[in-house]
Amino acid sequence: METVLGKWTAVIADDEPLLREELTLMLQQAWPELSIVAYAKNGREAVKLFEQYQPQLCFLDVHMPGLNGIEAARIIGNRAHLVFVTAFDHYALDAFAQGAHDYLVKPVVFTRLAETVTRLKERLSRSQDLPRIDDLLDLLAKAKDGKSPSKGAPQFLRWIRVNIGQTLRMIAVEDIDFFLADDKYVVITWRDEHGKVAEALIRTPLRELLPQLNPTFFSQVHRSTVVNMSAISHVIRGDNETASIHFKGHDKVAPVSRNYLHLFRQM
Repeated sequence: METVLGKWTAVIADDEPLLREELTLMLQQAWPELSIVAYAKNGREAVKLFEQYQPQLCFLDVHMPGLNGIEAARIIGNRAHLVFVTAFDHYALDAFAQGAHDYLVKPVVFTRLAETVTRLKERLSRSQDLPRIDDLLDLLAKAKDGKSPSKGAPQFLRWIRVNIGQTLRMIAVEDIDFFLADDKYVVITWRDEHGKVAEALIRTPLRELLPQLNPTFFSQVHRSTVVNMSAISHVIRGDNETASIHFKGHDKVAPVSRNYLHLFRQM
C-alpha cells in the first residue's frame, strides 16, 4: 500500500552515520520516488520507528549494537520488504541463495543497489505476498556467529570499517599489524595501499574482535594486545618474563606479557 503522498516509504538502520548518509544519497538517485521516513542507529530504534511509520521497506545493517539487524528483522517479520546490508563474505551470503530476500554488501556500490531497487519495484507493483523470513534469519544468525551456512566452517573477519575524519575506510584484516586496547576503544595499526603505517580507533572491544580473527595469523600476546604474527620482525626478551614485539618496516612496538611468552619460545 502506498502512502497518501503517492510514494513508497522506507526506514534505514545502521550504526554508522556516514553509511546511512551514503545509502540515502544513492537511493535518491536510484529511486527518487522512495521516501526515507526515518533513520535508526540500532535494531531497537529500527523496530520502534517501523511501528511508528509502518514503511513498506526496511534497510537493516546486520551488525548493530544492542539489538542487531537479524533480531530486529525477527520482530518486523513479514510486515515489510527487508533489505539486509552486510559486510559478510561470500560464504555467509549463501543464506541469500534462494533470492527471496535482498541484500547489499558493504561498501555498497550503486550498480548493485540499482539492481535491488529494480527487484523491489517489481515486487511492490505486483503486491505479492512477502516471503517467509524465519529460515533466512536462522542462517544469517549462524553466519554472524562465524559459521558458514553451507559448510559449517568458521568464517573469519575480513574487513574492518574505520572513520578517518569524514572518510569511511574499509581495512583488510590481513593488512593489520596489531590491535591495542585503549580505554573504551581499540587502536588498529595497519599498512595502507602505499605501504605506510596508519592508525585508527574502532569501538568494538578486543574481547569481541578476538573470536572473529583467524587464529592462524592473529594471536593475543597481552591482555590489551593482539598481533598479526606474519607482521613480526623480531621479539626481544625483557625482564620479569616479558618481551617486546617489533614489526617489519616500522618502529611500533607491542608488549608481550609473561602469560603469552610461551608463543615465542622457539623464536
